[in-house]
Amino acid sequence: MPAPQTTTAATTTTGQFTFADWQEKVIGPGEDANPRLAHASVRNTFSGGIEAAGTICGYSIVYVTATTGSFSGMELITGRVDGREGSFAVEERGWFDEEGTVHCAFEVVPGSGSGELAGLKGKGGFTARHGETAVAYRFEYEVE
Repeated sequence: MPAPQTTTAATTTTGQFTFADWQEKVIGPGEDANPRLAHASVRNTFSGGIEAAGTICGYSIVYVTATTGSFSGMELITGRVDGREGSFAVEERGWFDEEGTVHCAFEVVPGSGSGELAGLKGKGGFTARHGETAVAYRFEYEVE
């Protein structure tokens, strides 16, 4: 596990995640239409500063073209952050380009921390490239 780096008010931790399951369904107007809307249910496994298996994540996706668009979603993470055990939710927003690169920023939902993560605040992000099996993330946080 990478050692956390302390900044003036927050701690920065890093690691990687993999997704174990991606179930996506077009909700309108049709498979070949653009723009179109879709929902995805995803399960992720985190290692490094965040340790969690089988997180629960839901995305709303807008495809502008067959390969580009944007998304927003919520993810419930139960596990540990730098050894502190508990749960918290993050709101995610991002976009994806024609090369299959996904750019995402996330922020802890205020008040969602539980257990040793009660009072958790933070934000982070990742860039995922098409074909990668593991995606590096960065998370800057504090626990009040």
